[in-house]
Amino acid sequence: MLNEERVRLMTRMACYEADEGRKNVAIGNYFRGDYIGLQVIKSIISATIAYVILFAMFIFYDFEVFMADIYKMDLFGFAKSVIIYYLIFTAAYALISYAVYTYRYTKARKSLKTYYNNLKKLAYMYERETKK
Repeated sequence: MLNEERVRLMTRMACYEADEGRKNVAIGNYFRGDYIGLQVIKSIISATIAYVILFAMFIFYDFEVFMADIYKMDLFGFAKSVIIYYLIFTAAYALISYAVYTYRYTKARKSLKTYYNNLKKLAYMYERETKK
């Protein structure tokens, strides 16, 4: 005899496992600090690459003027301003990444907790049925 409540629960859990569950299980395998730290480090690397590309585009956009003015400008001041802008850009990117990945981790853990509670409920249903 089919138990409709058990079938619904199993269907809901199968849908979760097929879609969102894979991502959440991958996230749930990490400790909070490890997951967030790894993602922030990846974000800092991405921000560095993006900054280098943007800086290169800025220089190459008007390269002739830049080369003409390079002898007139204060190179240490220019390098200092480039480094300061890089640090500001990277820090802002890292803070945003920290907030986003903290939210994702919290959401994934909450979702996994619900999933594991449903597993316990399903096991209890099977146990109760076998006792009958």
